Amino acid sequence: MLALSDTVRQMQGRALDLWGFGPSECRYRVVASGKIWRLREYADSGAGPPLLIVAAPIKRPYIWDIAPTMSVVRLCLQRRFRVYLLEWTTPSYEERNAGLADYTVRSIGRAVAAVLSEAGGARPFVIGHSLGGTFAAIFAAFNPASLRGLVLLSAPLSFAPGSSAFRDALVAITPPMLAATNIVPGSLLSLLSAAAAPETFLWSRLVDAGLSLSDSSALEMHLRIERWTLDEFPLPVRLVHEVLWWLYREDRLCAGTLRIDDNIVGPQSLHCPTLAVVNTADAIVPASSIAPFTDRMLPGYAHLIEYPGEIGVGLQHLAVLVGRRAHASLWPKIVTWLHAQK
Repeated sequence: MLALSDTVRQMQGRALDLWGFGPSECRYRVVASGKIWRLREYADSGAGPPLLIVAAPIKRPYIWDIAPTMSVVRLCLQRRFRVYLLEWTTPSYEERNAGLADYTVRSIGRAVAAVLSEAGGARPFVIGHSLGGTFAAIFAAFNPASLRGLVLLSAPLSFAPGSSAFRDALVAITPPMLAATNIVPGSLLSLLSAAAAPETFLWSRLVDAGLSLSDSSALEMHLRIERWTLDEFPLPVRLVHEVLWWLYREDRLCAGTLRIDDNIVGPQSLHCPTLAVVNTADAIVPASSIAPFTDRMLPGYAHLIEYPGEIGVGLQHLAVLVGRRAHASLWPKIVTWLHAQK
């Protein structure tokens, strides 16, 4: 059944590519790599401070650079940042046991070290969206002194029961059969998400498509995002298990009991300047999935701003990256905050 689903999605992707809704990314070069990651440096980077984007591991990273007219990468390049992106690669059978420590402390740590070397020792800002932001927060809590600042965009940080309906449903339906696999197919992860929140991952996308029909720019972005949702990514079963059990089920990160290697990390160990962005229309990561964590950080380190979401974004969870209102009014605030950090 999953194989048939994958075949259908591949056919849909090829069709959207032919219609001109496929990826259209900036030029970049790969400056470092590891077993499960590689580091891009984008062409035309400025002489300003280095900025490392940590992509979420579930789908391809071009959501950050989805169209020439609506691209966080291009926006940051225009602001003269030196832009890097940590891209996750398909795990092989040998990486089936890679877990949270491999994806956070070791992979992000090595990418940060590579950026430091490429940028002449300048500490980078790190920006992450969704689970990429969660991974970035875990790394920052482990090694806050290595960063100039941290920006978390719709990134879940608190997983207490009731923090979001998505969290509660995902915990309830997670199948024990995951433990019997080595690599978890991206299509299975998509099915789990859709089963946990069908109103978000299915019905709201149809509503957004209908609302976008009278606006050609919104409709184009909607179709580009639909194309992106088809680019699924497999993950090691150990990582999926630790994310679902240690974070979603046991809330170890916000509780300050998450052990990464020999260190315990949590809100009070994340003592670097942190900006967290909440989309108030996002049912996947509402304010109650973020604020309990930032409230427990040491005073003066966390700043939280809200943004109301918009149409033409497919999923509200993506609006902070691809929305016209986000680029017009939210991102100037983010850039101003970045420049204010010394």
